[in-house]
Amino acid sequence: MITGPQCHAARALVEVNRAKLAKRSGVPKAVITQFEKKSAQPTAQQVEATIRALEELGAVFIAEDDRGLGVRLKFTNADAKQIARLEGEGGVIASDRVP
Repeated sequence: MITGPQCHAARALVEVNRAKLAKRSGVPKAVITQFEKKSAQPTAQQVEATIRALEELGAVFIAEDDRGLGVRLKFTNADAKQIARLEGEGGVIASDRVP
């Protein structure tokens, strides 16, 4: 399950408005609006349909852990190849830690 704010953030990341998400997921726009504003909880089936639609558009939901929960964009194959190429270029190895 996801939260309303996660839904809102995912929608922003994949650049889709509520009307388009409603059409794609089959969940009424009013239900999505109420869910995002935390004024109502949709059914489990509506949440699952919303998750599927957002994931198809490129959102990846991050399960809650000690750092919280979240959402990000998934990498395309082209992105993954570019990252692998850049990581393999060599250069000075340094710690990724920020002080």
